Parts: sequence; structure tokens; C-alpha cells
Amino acid sequence: MRVGKDLVAASSAPLVLGVLAEGDSYGYAIIQRVAELSRGDLEWSEGLLYPLLHRLERQGQVESSWGRAESGRRRRYYRLTRAGREALDEHRTQWRAVNDALTTMWDQMARVLAPVQLAWGK
Repeated sequence: MRVGKDLVAASSAPLVLGVLAEGDSYGYAIIQRVAELSRGDLEWSEGLLYPLLHRLERQGQVESSWGRAESGRRRRYYRLTRAGREALDEHRTQWRAVNDALTTMWDQMARVLAPVQLAWGK
């Protein structure tokens, strides 16, 4: 399944903040975690992630610092700030409201369409 650009854009900040709520991380690992969480439906590129991380950093929601991987390679690690935790809580509230509205609508549609589908033999 391909997730549309609008949904990817709307969900990217809460996903990154949520991944960082699990612990400090670096770019490639964040991309991998999002793919894992979406069961492969969200395949982000560095071109999507790094501008988002820089924006979140400018907004004070994440902080970054240089560190070393076990291999000795330098990596830029990102961590959630207090403002980032507050933003994540707000995103969670907003997404729950949207999810509840969509679930209610789809449940109502199913009840309305079920008799029609039975009549059509589907």
C-alpha cells in the first residue's frame, strides 16, 4: 500500500517524536523504526527526515549532539526535549480525535452499505 503525501506529512512529526520518546536515536535508525512500526507501509527517505528533524530542533522539540556508534563512526543523535514531550501529547490528542471520527464514520458506512451489498450479492 502507498500512503499519500498529505498523510505522510501530517504524521511525520508525531512519529518522529514518538520514536524519540523511546530513546535517543539517529537518522537511519529513525527511518528503520518508522518502517517497522508501519509494517513497511511508510518508507521514508533522508530527504523527508532531516528537514523535519531540523525543524523540530528549531522549535525546541528535539536536541541533537554528536556521538560515536559501536563501529566508531560519528553519528548525530537526536533526543526529545520537554517541549517535544508536550508536543507529542498534543499530537496524540489530535490524532485520537481524528481516528475516533473516522472510525465512527466507517462503522456507520458499514451499517448503511451492508444491506445494499447483500442485495447485490457481494
